[in-house]
Amino acid sequence: MAETQTPQFQKDAAQTADAQRDIQAPLDAREKRSFKPDADDKPAMQAGARPYPAPPFPQQHQVKPGFESRLDPAPMYDAPFYKGSGKLKDKVALITGADSGIGRAVAVLFAREGCDVAIAYLDEESDALETRAAVENEGRRAILLPGDVADPAYAKVAVAATVKSLGKLDILVNNAAFQEHVMDFEDITAEHFDRTIKTNLYGYFHMAQAAVKVIPPGGAIINTGSVTGLLGNKDLLDYSTTKGGIHAFTRSLATHLIDKGIRVNAVAPGPVWTPLNPADKLGPQVAEFGAKTPMRRPAQPEEIAPAYVFLASPQTSSYITGEVLPIIGGYSGG
Repeated sequence: MAETQTPQFQKDAAQTADAQRDIQAPLDAREKRSFKPDADDKPAMQAGARPYPAPPFPQQHQVKPGFESRLDPAPMYDAPFYKGSGKLKDKVALITGADSGIGRAVAVLFAREGCDVAIAYLDEESDALETRAAVENEGRRAILLPGDVADPAYAKVAVAATVKSLGKLDILVNNAAFQEHVMDFEDITAEHFDRTIKTNLYGYFHMAQAAVKVIPPGGAIINTGSVTGLLGNKDLLDYSTTKGGIHAFTRSLATHLIDKGIRVNAVAPGPVWTPLNPADKLGPQVAEFGAKTPMRRPAQPEEIAPAYVFLASPQTSSYITGEVLPIIGGYSGG
């Protein structure tokens, strides 16, 4: 059962998901670009504890907000070779967008390090339930908080519900995002631009503003930025704008919260195999997702999550604040 105890938030979240699909549908219908796979047939780089899948993937497309349970291949999030060592022992974290993708992987590793987790998500309840089960499988508590992060009232209720159910709040991970690519600048409608800004910037602002009232000295805020906020992306103008804003917000808030003893950092991933992308791109593009990185594949969520542990733990990053950590599979130099 969701712990916000407010059906209105679930109703609003469902309406937001409908609004996201309304933005997506006409852009999908107008997609005319002929897609040509990268001709480079060199193998993808494998440097992890286990092999990770590389393009070509099966062609697939989802309507927003996207479900991890429908992705093929399934994202790898459980990091079986990662051993916890109490880096977040008895901490409590609130993670937005924790139902799937990076958020789910972060929730699992936080739990493995001894942290209880509040799982904030829009309306993908089946995915959220799986995340909760994964956290509980690590021996930690988890609660579900459905709602729209763009709503400042939701942010206050989510923080209050976390404190009420789990006793406190030490770590906020701002991770929820809206992304929808366009081929022509003119196709970005006011509604589309507004949805991206409200979710990706307002959402981070509202959640952080609510959380800093209860996070104690020694706590942390981690924001999910993006390589698009560092390098730009011609098909993701609005999304890249928000991610660049998140990086600036991170550095500014870090300085602002020094006196409160709260560290603020960001992770800026490159392409990651999550529902965000097949709920944005069409089948042929998804099939080649991540192929143009120097490593020739996208990251799996479990490859990104340890960075969040590093930035959350006072044992590993007590002298780090205001940083943006890129994890992008290498720089092309082009």
